[in-house]
Amino acid sequence: MKEAKEEEVREEEYLYDKNVTCPVCNSKFKARVVKANAARVEGKDKDLCIRYKGINPYFYDVWLCNVCGYASMKVDFEKIKEPEKKRVISEISNKWRGKNYPDVYDANIAIERYKISLLNYTVMGSKASKKALNCLKIAWMYRLLEDTKNEKLFLEQALLGFKDAYFNEDFPIYSMDKYTIMYLIGELHRRLGNYSEALKQFGEVITSQGASRKVKDLAYDQKELIREILQEKKKENIPNEDFNENKEEAKKKKGFLKRFFS
Repeated sequence: MKEAKEEEVREEEYLYDKNVTCPVCNSKFKARVVKANAARVEGKDKDLCIRYKGINPYFYDVWLCNVCGYASMKVDFEKIKEPEKKRVISEISNKWRGKNYPDVYDANIAIERYKISLLNYTVMGSKASKKALNCLKIAWMYRLLEDTKNEKLFLEQALLGFKDAYFNEDFPIYSMDKYTIMYLIGELHRRLGNYSEALKQFGEVITSQGASRKVKDLAYDQKELIREILQEKKKENIPNEDFNENKEEAKKKKGFLKRFFS
């Protein structure tokens, strides 16, 4: 208990309050922001999730107006149009009950705030890429909590959204070019056990003339990893269906996803 308290005190030193004006209701509030150079990168997962040592900037990525309920990832917070404001007021603000958060956030608080952000994106009819990245970050938070079931659920949503964005949106998407999105789609397929689709995506990245060496190397490494897994599976005579969810579970998920990507 004492150690946890001391950890909170240390994290508090790396945070400051930024004065923000809500673009929906014009209320002023303070957003918790991680100080420049405070975050220390420890590594990166193959689906581009950065691993931090100490304070985690992902926890503070969502800005939320506690007066009207408008929320989004901070990169999008000011990018709201008048028709979207009206939808937020109609569908969220009129039912919103504010909530107080502690000075220091954790993965559970981050998940709650990302879900409020996702609700806003859905109500506003935002681009698939916005909902996809939001879902991906929720999956990362569940990964930190070692909740694989919910992690996979939101990886599935992220995959659906990025596939939509790839075919229907202009690049770059959140600073990611076409080939990075192609790779990310492949990696999400791999994490969900869709190996044939993953191999197809990785193959396209590797043979693309426009892809950077860095992205090609990532795709090659993951392609080799799948081959190793399939070879091991063949040795142990594991049937293909063991690597994928059953049809009933997939059907349930599809219904859940329609709420966000329809």
